[in-house]
Amino acid sequence: MNRPQRDRTPGRLGEFAVRPLDASADAELVHGWVTHPKAAFWLMGGAELRDVEREYGAIAAHPHHDAFIGLHGGEPAFLIERYDPTEVELKGLYEAEPGDVGMHFLVAPTETPVRGFTRAVITAVMEFLFADPSVRRVVVEPDVTNSAVQALNKAVGFEVLREIAKPEKDALLSACTREQFEAATGGTDR
Repeated sequence: MNRPQRDRTPGRLGEFAVRPLDASADAELVHGWVTHPKAAFWLMGGAELRDVEREYGAIAAHPHHDAFIGLHGGEPAFLIERYDPTEVELKGLYEAEPGDVGMHFLVAPTETPVRGFTRAVITAVMEFLFADPSVRRVVVEPDVTNSAVQALNKAVGFEVLREIAKPEKDALLSACTREQFEAATGGTDR
């Protein structure tokens, strides 16, 4: 599931790129992101640095799960996890379709928010995922109380399928086909 870096330019906010996350080299950076109060839905608020390094080392070693650092203007700005939902996160919890890929994303906390940035990030994430021609649909499972990410998901074409119970949360299983994404955003070629 390793993919080369992809440059994206969603509108006026500049260049976005994606690179594989290095569990050792990126642990301190990611630790600051996933333990920040704004990342409460990431469920790692109390994690120590070694916990983050261990978690992302396990993801890197997993054959059906990987993680990436998203760059904005060459600087780390967001985190992506991509997974096979028939093997990770949603195994046995939904009716998988050929070409499904699961995704989590987290925008780095900032003291100076930029209007529209998070939407540009999720658009770049979706473009990254759909750059793989085998991907037909992206599935996500946000917490039922995470209204902010639900609004972002809807803005890029996700449709709520149903509520599901996961061990760590009640979630809204949602899916977005390539066609739904293109209809919601005007396509992947900008």
